Amino acid sequence: MTLVLRPANPLDAGAMGDILFGFQHETGWMPKLYSAAEVIFFCGMMIDRDWVTVVERDGRILGFLARKGEEICSLYLAPAARGQGAGKALLDAAKAASPRLVLNTFKANTRAQRFYLREGFTETGRGDGSGNEEGLPDISYEWRKLQEASA
Repeated sequence: MTLVLRPANPLDAGAMGDILFGFQHETGWMPKLYSAAEVIFFCGMMIDRDWVTVVERDGRILGFLARKGEEICSLYLAPAARGQGAGKALLDAAKAASPRLVLNTFKANTRAQRFYLREGFTETGRGDGSGNEEGLPDISYEWRKLQEASA
């Protein structure tokens, strides 16, 4: 079945919250900072700011990407959607919309690191966790659209 990307609407906050809350709770190294209701509220705020694109198949949300200008704030997928092209589709849409993207991922999230490196991002720095609310060491990445050579 075909993946469909579309802007998120307020009714998507619950499905997005389920994905994000699920990641928080299925990931052993991730601090459990928020309740399910708080995560849904947070997703609703990102939707209200027009930051979010969702990817769905057969009307079911598989994941989402939140982007504020050049910054990718969130990219999360439901477990069953991982490795199926949904994250790449979201990232490709963000790349098409901006000549430069930046993001942070946690040092412990080796799967995300491999994904971003494979998708053309380069590491630009590392943090000790003092710059994020989780208190976890993180890695900054940047992607730039290649400029076509003049003829």
